[in-house]
Amino acid sequence: MKVLYIKANPKPDEESRTFRISEHFIREYKKHHPDDEIITLDLYKENIGFLDEHGVQLKYDPGNADDPMLKYALQFKEADKYVFAEPFWNLGIPAILKAYIDYICITKLTFAYTADGPVGLLKSKKCVNIITRGGAYSEGPYAALEMGDKYLRNILGFLGITDYTTISADMLDIIGVDVESVMQKALKQAEELAKTF
Repeated sequence: MKVLYIKANPKPDEESRTFRISEHFIREYKKHHPDDEIITLDLYKENIGFLDEHGVQLKYDPGNADDPMLKYALQFKEADKYVFAEPFWNLGIPAILKAYIDYICITKLTFAYTADGPVGLLKSKKCVNIITRGGAYSEGPYAALEMGDKYLRNILGFLGITDYTTISADMLDIIGVDVESVMQKALKQAEELAKTF
């Protein structure tokens, strides 16, 4: 299996709570799936930019598969499993992750328009999204404002990826919360999921 590990946080691994969980997941995954290939794609190191006019045209007519603008979509299509890792910013995902999504949503590659509407072309793949949030957005009154994990779940479903699991660590910036306890719970969840993912 080919696993694409997509990182969307400018912080280094040792300073990011998100990456503390995702790196633990990757280490545990390797223990249980030693023959799988893991490809790490750090969006900030890639310096992902916004689509230009040429990129927008390719979204609807990919034409030549050798076009460098299509490299992310082709890489995404070739993977069997996806691990996303991002913080929750301003009620959504980091802009660089949204920019990346624009690169991978390419008609005829990752989805297609049909007489019955759009159809995802990436069925039978699976995803885990690892997200850290400062407040309580998994449940309660603020859950309706959560548009990060919710967006990612919906856009990947649009591409046909419906086997989707979320590992979240919430309330990390709330005064009085035992942050390490929250983190340990998420790390344990990541450890357990890595066995069967």
